[in-house]
Amino acid sequence: MNRRTFFKIGSMAAVLAGLPRVNAMPNLLEKPRLIKPRRLQSGATVAVIAPSSPPREEKLIKGLENLRGFGFNLVEGKSLRAQNGHLAGTDAERLADLHWAFQDPAIDAIWCIRGGYGAGRLLPSVDYALIKQHPKPLIGYSDITALHVAIHQETGLVTFHGPVAAGEYPEDTTAWWKSVLMEPQLPLEIKANQAEVALLPVEFQPFTITPGTASGTLTGGNLALLAAMTGTPFAPVFRNKIVFLEDVGEQPYRIDRMLTQLLQGTDLMEAAGIALGVFNECLPKPGSFSLSLQDTLRDRLGNLGIPVAYGIPFGHVDHQATLPYGIKARLDADNQALTLLEQAVV
Repeated sequence: MNRRTFFKIGSMAAVLAGLPRVNAMPNLLEKPRLIKPRRLQSGATVAVIAPSSPPREEKLIKGLENLRGFGFNLVEGKSLRAQNGHLAGTDAERLADLHWAFQDPAIDAIWCIRGGYGAGRLLPSVDYALIKQHPKPLIGYSDITALHVAIHQETGLVTFHGPVAAGEYPEDTTAWWKSVLMEPQLPLEIKANQAEVALLPVEFQPFTITPGTASGTLTGGNLALLAAMTGTPFAPVFRNKIVFLEDVGEQPYRIDRMLTQLLQGTDLMEAAGIALGVFNECLPKPGSFSLSLQDTLRDRLGNLGIPVAYGIPFGHVDHQATLPYGIKARLDADNQALTLLEQAVV
């Protein structure tokens, strides 16, 4: 039985059995054409949504003030202030906000207020055809990884792993997202902090696991989310790509487990190179039987035969670069630098 016939029969069987039907499945035979959204401009209308967890009131206020301070006009998703336990509203409410934000022609970009948990629950019901017909920037990170990976792989749309609305915006973080989304600068080098390395906290100290340089298109995101997507219809595809990975608050053995899952369950071994961000608060507990964070990463990624570097500024940190999915980039592992080679917006 060929692959297309299998998928068709499987989908029909799900309908007959009364099971949820996946609206879209990654096309394993064809790669979608790359779609670049329009660049952001001062005065643009930005939809602020919460596709994952609900923001606390102080974070909500801060996020809205952040974006207004950048000169944007804001419209709120209907479930932005909703709460359904650990979720910002029901799946249907959060999905409706996502679809509305893409479909409404008055909205120029979509900025997620925070991450948390819940975006992955939406993936089977996302209307990828609608998103492809109405391309615009989607910005966020952490749990938003699920939306980034699924939307880019399904539609070819360039989306943006960048600070959430309620995050911190020091000068370099602001300069990075503006250099990607508003006033593209090429080449744009994103380099680890190599000044007085010994004075930095251990998690912030850059190092090279495997030297060398590599080029490819960007994909990746939060390690826990990528591991959770493994084995689903939306599993990440890494072959020949520059893969960026980050996480927060995970013990080294858990990082080991998630990297092992990616190595065994995806094509991560066939990546062109791996750019590791700052794994904040990921040191072993005092007195525990554990490899160090650095040794864990070396153990899992050091024998792949591809360039791998740690400490590039992205992840759950204040100083955070914005990384566009699907855009050509070069990794210089020796210097812990990632350079964007292609404009991400038109």
